Amino acid sequence: MARYLITSALPYINGIKHLGNLAGSMLPSDVHARFRRLQGHEVLFICATDEHGTPAELAAAEAGQDVREYCDAQFRIQKDACDGFRLSFDHFGRSSNPPNHELTQHFGEVLEKNGLIEERVSKQIYSIDDKRFLPDRYVEGTCPVCGFERARGDQCDNCQTLLDPIQLINPRSKISGSTNVEPRDTAHLFLKQPVMQDRVRAWVDASTDWPALARSIAYKWLDEGLIERSITRDLVWGIKVIKDGEVRPGFENKVYYVWFDAPIEYIASTIEWSEATGNDWKRWWRHTDGANDVTYIQVMGKDNVAFHTVSFPVTIMGSDEPWKLVDRLKAFNWVTWYGGKFSTSEKRGIFMDQALELLPSDYWRWYLMANAPESSDAAFTLEQFQQTINADLANVFGNFVNRITRFAASKFDSVVPDGGAPGAHEEKLAKEFAERLAALTRAHEQMEFRKAAAELRAIWVAGNEYLQVAAPWTALKTDRDAAAVGVRTGLNAAAIFGILAQPFIPDAAKTVLDALGVPEANRTWPKPDDAGVWDALPRNHPITPPDVLFKKIEDEQVAEWAARFGAG
Repeated sequence: MARYLITSALPYINGIKHLGNLAGSMLPSDVHARFRRLQGHEVLFICATDEHGTPAELAAAEAGQDVREYCDAQFRIQKDACDGFRLSFDHFGRSSNPPNHELTQHFGEVLEKNGLIEERVSKQIYSIDDKRFLPDRYVEGTCPVCGFERARGDQCDNCQTLLDPIQLINPRSKISGSTNVEPRDTAHLFLKQPVMQDRVRAWVDASTDWPALARSIAYKWLDEGLIERSITRDLVWGIKVIKDGEVRPGFENKVYYVWFDAPIEYIASTIEWSEATGNDWKRWWRHTDGANDVTYIQVMGKDNVAFHTVSFPVTIMGSDEPWKLVDRLKAFNWVTWYGGKFSTSEKRGIFMDQALELLPSDYWRWYLMANAPESSDAAFTLEQFQQTINADLANVFGNFVNRITRFAASKFDSVVPDGGAPGAHEEKLAKEFAERLAALTRAHEQMEFRKAAAELRAIWVAGNEYLQVAAPWTALKTDRDAAAVGVRTGLNAAAIFGILAQPFIPDAAKTVLDALGVPEANRTWPKPDDAGVWDALPRNHPITPPDVLFKKIEDEQVAEWAARFGAG
């Protein structure tokens, strides 16, 4: 049994996440965590809300709330949405909780001791009308690289270039909109990333399990040359900068940069988990405490890759402490809304809480993973969503389960029938299943989610094709034993399909397995060469046909949702 530490990129606290955010980190990491658990491995699946930084302050001010009060409320909303989507985190923490403060301050002091942090005076945008220095996300202006007029002070959303506010053309305050701003001197701490350039590159060179997207982004940064980056900001909300046990002189109104403390929360959230459960967090994170045999997997959207492949590794490696580094980093492109951006203000796109009001989570989970944006951006359209759900879940999976269980109930007294012996049709199904299962398992192990969904669907299709040729409803007229073989094989197939569906559509899978009476201990991932799966349900074992698993999405629903969510 192996050990897997899986972390999803932290959802930011300023409002409920849209389906694209879900598809790019939390959902695929959940699918993989569920798969590894089914294989019998020890899995620790960690996430948290990312609560510091400028957007939290801005969102709280807009809501008329104290920032702590705002984050408390938003944490509960986001936790409820994650629970609604059946995200199986072992712990869902908060970056504002004490463990992250203590650990971030520890890293800050250790890195400075090791010569990687330096206090220096630099130019920063000061708003004369607002009477304050403006942290990077309080500043907007024109990107000096691509000319995008709404670039943020830390990053251009159009070309993904990382920026310093001082680089923006025609900068303005996001607080007041004032252009009455000027650069002034202010002291901040800088992380001396160039010192670690060669060490980080050697680590990326050795990270052969990363997909091409993650590696290309990491090499882009390294090839351009790492720069010394400020890791403090002029904010009240955040983690205080400590030196020798006290707030650092001159930093009374400054905190650590959110992108310095947010990745540290992976460790801190694990500490929260250990405090809540009595488990040992160090065996997952410290090589000196047993983390050598842990495979650490990070999952995120492409906009987060640079921070996880450069900045956070600089922090971890620069500490010269025995911390666990990521082994596999899975990065995703964007899910777009009809080719454009999801937008709360423009009412474009469906967000997590809205999605759950429309349909159960399995519908969304299946579609987002079957169309995962792995090799390129993927446009979400309601029309394709309807087509996929109706074809895959209603017609193929749901139809198979409902058909075979209802026939067994009506003609074989709701039990797994005895009698008859497998023949050519059953042999063909078992052979195709073994080949498909091997491919499905490989896809899951390689974290190729679209391919895994396609292989699972192909297995469901093979089951439907088997029922067509075995036709137990026809055989029953002349040969009850032949019909019994078809029904028994079909019921065992339904159990297998339910087991394999658990990572993608856990609620529907549980409904099927409960209806077939499959014990919890038997709901584990099968091996391709295990022929026993075709006779796993005991003869004369009672079954109960489930209700319709998936209702088809009607054209009227699509039209209604298109009008409501700004389709097209």
